[in-house]
Amino acid sequence: MTHVSALPLAESPDPAMDACHGRPPLTPMDRDEAARIAHLLKAVADPTRLQLLGMIRDSPSGEACVCDLTAALGLTQPTISHHLKILGDAGLVVRDRRGSWVWYTVSAERLDTLRLLNDLTRLMG
Repeated sequence: MTHVSALPLAESPDPAMDACHGRPPLTPMDRDEAARIAHLLKAVADPTRLQLLGMIRDSPSGEACVCDLTAALGLTQPTISHHLKILGDAGLVVRDRRGSWVWYTVSAERLDTLRLLNDLTRLMG
């Protein structure tokens, strides 16, 4: 019978390296930042909302009211308003009430984010 004795493992000078396979531990994205990004992605994860963003962005004046959008998409005013509320809550569109009409513009602050998302989807095929 062969006798095997266990040898003590050498300890790493950096305790963080001992976590897994001698690599430093992974650091997650900040939870609040992850929640903000997920909220934004959820808002654009709907074909109708993407169409609305494109229509508003591409309109001659850079803005549109619900009545313009309902006719173009063939959807009811409550449906369009629901989608615009989600886009507004995500900071993607800005509302401007003028009398009984509400006009929407794509948020200038989020325009670069939308361009980046568009570029990424084109790269993915």
